[in-house]
Amino acid sequence: MISRLHYISQETDEKSHLDNIKEACAAGIDWVQLRVKDRELDEIEEMAFEAKTICKKYGAKLILNDHVQIAKAVRANGVHLGQEDMDPVEARAILGDKPYIGATANTWEQVELLYESKVVDYIGLGPFKFTTTKENLSPELGIRGYTNILNNMIIQEVDIPIIAIGGIEMEDIFDLQLTGCHGIAVATLINNSFNKKETIEEIKLLLPDGTFDDSGEDF
Repeated sequence: MISRLHYISQETDEKSHLDNIKEACAAGIDWVQLRVKDRELDEIEEMAFEAKTICKKYGAKLILNDHVQIAKAVRANGVHLGQEDMDPVEARAILGDKPYIGATANTWEQVELLYESKVVDYIGLGPFKFTTTKENLSPELGIRGYTNILNNMIIQEVDIPIIAIGGIEMEDIFDLQLTGCHGIAVATLINNSFNKKETIEEIKLLLPDGTFDDSGEDF
């Protein structure tokens, strides 16, 4: 079951990735993506084991950004792969059938290729607009970009959950869900909140009902 709300971990001025993951899970997040780009692999693996313990305590799924072998070692629920990360087909061969594989796209052509690979469970489509949490951003899509791509998906009968990502604020969520996106992925919106539980509840009220069924079991 792919959540409508994906939380992407961040380090903030006073809190670590793990501190923020724990607070987000305690406030109601059920899908966590651990995204660490500036550490050695052994440190990322240690963080992933700790993040898995936190997520298991709160009943949340843990997705690792990029590091497929670490995801396998910690028995995470899956991985999310950027355009410069491992090919999803190769990742599926390593992980097996059960874990989720998400992948990043910025254009209709990229969505189509990921769908045709038959190994990707959802697509992180973005960026919606400028965000400081990611370097080397692809072109911003805006509402018009999402609408065009989601309409193409309907016409071409491409049926895969789309998760909008990139600088999303509370006032953007209603319009994004009208485009047909399955859900959203956010970091700053939650991390900068003074009341994370209230913020998460408000986000969920703005998202559509229903889910895509899938196992996403540990492996």
